[in-house]
Amino acid sequence: MRTLIYTAFVSVDGVVQAPAPEPDYRNGGWTFQGIDFREEVYELKGREQEEAGALMLGRVSYQAFAPVWPKMTEEFPKYNAMPKYVVSTTLKEDDLVDNWGETTILRSFDDVAALKETDGAPISIHGSASLARGLADAGLLDRYHLLVFPWVLGAGKRMWSETDKDRQKLELVESEAYANGVQKLCYSVVR
Repeated sequence: MRTLIYTAFVSVDGVVQAPAPEPDYRNGGWTFQGIDFREEVYELKGREQEEAGALMLGRVSYQAFAPVWPKMTEEFPKYNAMPKYVVSTTLKEDDLVDNWGETTILRSFDDVAALKETDGAPISIHGSASLARGLADAGLLDRYHLLVFPWVLGAGKRMWSETDKDRQKLELVESEAYANGVQKLCYSVVR
């Protein structure tokens, strides 16, 4: 069975939208603006790329990343080479780029559950806030890798849904606080 890991830059108040500058979001770029860059903060990101066997994205994140990440050969060599899965009911095969390797469209959370039942390395989910909320509500996420930035952003896409559901326990498996105020929090979902 494969492990499904949601990895995110998140503000203290749970916003995951636009950690890089985004024209339609006034608080965009919050990961690099007003916070000292510390290379050790991003060690987790390099490790995730080494350990992942596949990349999963929602449609919106796929359409944002697909024109950019294939050109980032030094930053994302393994992500660019590994299989990708896009969870979408609207994306068409013709919408997929042809320079980013093997990409499969999954049409439902049942498809995601079936993929999890296969053998292989962990599947890493980047961006894709709506997808992550839905997968969490469906009980399909296994881990969270969070870099929590010392910002309260107010408006923006949230990491957690507001769905009325049973309480879910998380087990802290790794943590570190950095001198610039960022905290690394890695949790496994307790089932």
